[in-house]
Amino acid sequence: MVEHDALSATRDAYDAAAPTYAQLFRDELRDRPLDRAILGAFAEVVGANGDGQVADLGCGPGHVTAHLAELGLTVFGIDASPSMIELARDAHPDLRFDVGSMTALDVADGELAGILSRWSVIHTPPPELPALVAEFGRVLAPGGHLLIGFSATDDASHPTQEFDHAVAPAYRWAPDHLAALLRASGLAEVARMVREPQPTDRRQFQEVQLLARKA
Repeated sequence: MVEHDALSATRDAYDAAAPTYAQLFRDELRDRPLDRAILGAFAEVVGANGDGQVADLGCGPGHVTAHLAELGLTVFGIDASPSMIELARDAHPDLRFDVGSMTALDVADGELAGILSRWSVIHTPPPELPALVAEFGRVLAPGGHLLIGFSATDDASHPTQEFDHAVAPAYRWAPDHLAALLRASGLAEVARMVREPQPTDRRQFQEVQLLARKA
């Protein structure tokens, strides 16, 4: 199947790159105040509804999962790469990390109070994105929130653009297109943060983070 081939290739590529990736990104939030701000807002709106479980999907080596835990959330991480999960468990032994696929989460309907998907959808083949977003909607509880981060297309009339990624084939998404997919899965956009590329950024793409709530 297409999605199986894509998932397997991405998993294997991240397994091979895991130590380098962890070293490069373990301190990424330190110099990203806007990212810390939107993560803080996400933690606040999720925490306002109680202490329900939050999943960091595509958690990698677990550094952002740990940040959410520091913000007071009951959070666990899921990643398709066993090597990434091993690094996350070693770095953060007090937190839960599981190997798994975002396309078929081992989570009951409506179980989660929140989902973080931070650039974890960029390797999803465009035909598979609606089903992936629907899976997010399935596992979120009513009133639960999703924060999803991705790189934007150059032209809003193009729903997706492939780009050169060091690890695996990757895609940018038109923000309005992704917001429409969220709506189709019962997730209404609450807020949108757009970060313009900085001159020193390797890729000159807009970075978008959408905060959505399940009705």
